[in-house]
Amino acid sequence: MPTEQVSTLERVRREIERNALRARNGIRLATGISKPKTGQSPKDVVWTFGRAELWHYRNDAVRFTPPLLIIPSLVSRSNILDLATGNSLIEALVSAGFDVYMLDWGTPDERDAANRLEDYVDLAIPAAIAQVRRRANVPEVNLLGYCFGGVLTLMHAAHNPTSPIQSLTVVACPVDFSQLGALVDVIGRTEFDVEKALDDNGNIPPQVIAQSFRTLAPMGDITNYVNLLDQMWRDEFVTAHQLMNGWATDHIPFPGAAARQTANMLIRDNALMNGRLELGGDRVSLSEITVPFLAVLGTRDTIIPEAASAPVTDLVGSAQKETLRMDGGHVGLVVGRSAHRKTIPKLIDFLQKRSEPLS
Repeated sequence: MPTEQVSTLERVRREIERNALRARNGIRLATGISKPKTGQSPKDVVWTFGRAELWHYRNDAVRFTPPLLIIPSLVSRSNILDLATGNSLIEALVSAGFDVYMLDWGTPDERDAANRLEDYVDLAIPAAIAQVRRRANVPEVNLLGYCFGGVLTLMHAAHNPTSPIQSLTVVACPVDFSQLGALVDVIGRTEFDVEKALDDNGNIPPQVIAQSFRTLAPMGDITNYVNLLDQMWRDEFVTAHQLMNGWATDHIPFPGAAARQTANMLIRDNALMNGRLELGGDRVSLSEITVPFLAVLGTRDTIIPEAASAPVTDLVGSAQKETLRMDGGHVGLVVGRSAHRKTIPKLIDFLQKRSEPLS
């Protein structure tokens, strides 16, 4: 048989096999049969604060002290940091020998509508730090904030300069809110805008949060589904799509009072940049932060652009401070091959240098 005919038959056979796999995976997607699970790193709930829970990840091979306390975003699920076995920031940190805790915010409801930023910055985070210190019998902790969780850690450290923090790391953390564009337009730039977005519980509902992310890439859903259809035959691609799409569409309510402060102070006044941040009646400056500091940002981050996150290193007053610029997007800083090859090893190196080895 001529070589051309063999090549053509091989392509036809391969495409028939792929179509069969597309059909199988399409059925699994439509019925939810193969929906992958997230947040699988073994952990225990060791403390609660309203809807928030302090998670302690099990590790029989802790090699460094003090413990690391992670503060996730206030408007997105924390499972992006523990997405899947083999693709998890939490798993990597535990494997590196750190004693890891995370303060998960849970799902706010009507009981949280009156929560102000101070409730997170000056109450929840300090209480969680105290719990970690007590459990580990240590004087300080290393603190890490992701996305809006990074904003909360910055405000905590600035308003509480004697807080027992050994180092502070922020990942994909905005400080110049004037550079966020459409992301903040949906939530609103004034308290009046926020009032129009509140639901019956007094919070900004998840669908408004999700819409704010969609405005950054209006054709994103179509592009994702076209790519999915083309790659439906690849099991690993379908699993990755399910994991990422599940996280990207599963937001949590934004407590109303905190949303008003965000609109008025962080967005309209751009308070983190111009020194107009006010917490508990006190004027607060990021220059009050003096602990060793690391900012991790993605040069292709469309959610928190480099222009919004890069100024933070100049704003903090730490003598030891550095910025780690990675060629990646918002999620790519903590998820995927590039994150595990580049970002996470450098993050681990920074934390190891701010830790002591256990004998």
